Amino acid sequence: MQYRTLGRTGVQVSSLALGAMNFGRIGRTTQDEATAIVDAALEAGVNVIDTADMYGAGESEEMVGKAIAGRRDDIVLATKAGLPMGDERNHRGSSRRWLVTELEASLRRLGVDHVDLYQIHRWDPNTSDEETLSVLTDLQRAGKIRYFGSSTFPAHRIVQAQWAAREHRLSRYVTEQPSYSILQRGIESHVLPVTQEYGLGVLVWSPLASGWLSGAVREGRDITTHRSAILPDRFDTTVPANRARLAAVERLAGVADEAGLTLIQLALGFVTAHPGVTSALIGPRTVDHLHTQLAAADTVLSADVLDAIDEIVAPGTDLAPHEKNDTPPALLDPSLRRR
Repeated sequence: MQYRTLGRTGVQVSSLALGAMNFGRIGRTTQDEATAIVDAALEAGVNVIDTADMYGAGESEEMVGKAIAGRRDDIVLATKAGLPMGDERNHRGSSRRWLVTELEASLRRLGVDHVDLYQIHRWDPNTSDEETLSVLTDLQRAGKIRYFGSSTFPAHRIVQAQWAAREHRLSRYVTEQPSYSILQRGIESHVLPVTQEYGLGVLVWSPLASGWLSGAVREGRDITTHRSAILPDRFDTTVPANRARLAAVERLAGVADEAGLTLIQLALGFVTAHPGVTSALIGPRTVDHLHTQLAAADTVLSADVLDAIDEIVAPGTDLAPHEKNDTPPALLDPSLRRR
């Protein structure tokens, strides 16, 4: 396992981090299975576990808490808040009212007195940066969080938050958690230059592109992955964007074979090769899935292999731009771009 410094915090973290989104109802993973995954990950040298309040409506945090009981100090524990937790209109977002309440709930579910990294799950356009940074700074000073970060923020919001922290003399976001894979490279043109400029640690999610780069999605085969059952439109090969992804996967599989690698090793080795990336979040549903992904822990891609990937998917290109999670609201809602 390789280790990198998380931004400018001085904290050493593994290049592969364990994402717990699949723990519980989302991935149909039982407590025993989740504990076995955590055990195997820690044994392999993974020292970061990332979850969120809304994963299984708190179920993931509860399962992580039980799995790490008795070894909390060995783990860099991260969670997130901000996405809806039910229908109540104020049980979401990044207001002081909600974050104070929800952090307490997360700590209770995790069975800990603090988290190492508390992340705002999505930018909240209804709440000012000063409001959010102020409460996060207070929670940090109270010892309930060690650091805080953003997740899937547009580049301009990352910059604005850094300036707001400076202007109001508040603590700043020290990490960003964006989506990044060979098939979704858009952050190379905007987010990663910004995070590098401000010295943020970067924990990328979906490095296997929701299973497209797992080796299970290939031309001529029925697509029967867990994710395709949940989000069938994203795997419908009659959709032009999905046809483009499938064509790219076939070419990438050839590059992996020639390099003596699995497609998973190629995919994870690619994202962790970028100097702006600290760790790649892997989200296994089973111990077997975990082991196939841990095989990439020490993968280092040669310049020739990285050049071959660039020929297939150009730098800064998203093959499925409609699936981006950091699109400015005005591009999605016509009323926001018309007087």
